[in-house]
Amino acid sequence: MAKNNQVSLKPQDIVVLFKLMLLKEVPFTYASIGRDLCISASEAHASIFRLKTARLVYSEESKPYVNRSSFGDFIYHGAQYAFPATIGGPALGIVTSYAAEPLASHISHGDSLPPVWPSSNGSVQGLAFYPLYPSVPKAAKSDPLIYEVLSLFDAVRGGAARERKIAKELINERCL
Repeated sequence: MAKNNQVSLKPQDIVVLFKLMLLKEVPFTYASIGRDLCISASEAHASIFRLKTARLVYSEESKPYVNRSSFGDFIYHGAQYAFPATIGGPALGIVTSYAAEPLASHISHGDSLPPVWPSSNGSVQGLAFYPLYPSVPKAAKSDPLIYEVLSLFDAVRGGAARERKIAKELINERCL
């Protein structure tokens, strides 16, 4: 059987990509990204390698930078198809998508169960909206900005048209 040499993005790569966007010019190490996102330093390194291969990240003087125009194109037009929302049944968790701030103040969800990242540390009963990567709820608890952008991205990948439109605008405010 032939080996597949095709490099493909993984869900954790999107989490790392958002973290890099939020860091902007702040110095970091693979270990610090890993610690912040509750992944290993080697996972952070492998993610950045895949992001470079996909031309979402480039290097200057050995430091990775996000290709901002490619970021917007991919996040708004491709990632929702590559990483579609996966919805489950009732679960206890942490609110995401339209039910989390900053989008919650723009969207009314009425009496329906809100989307939640299933988590034993969660406090809201809702419908399971599985995060891009299992460590996302833990990372979100310690980093409010990553929580905001990943919740907004959940609205992009699984929300209605109005939710997606507002979420894209709010991501632009935070990241671009």
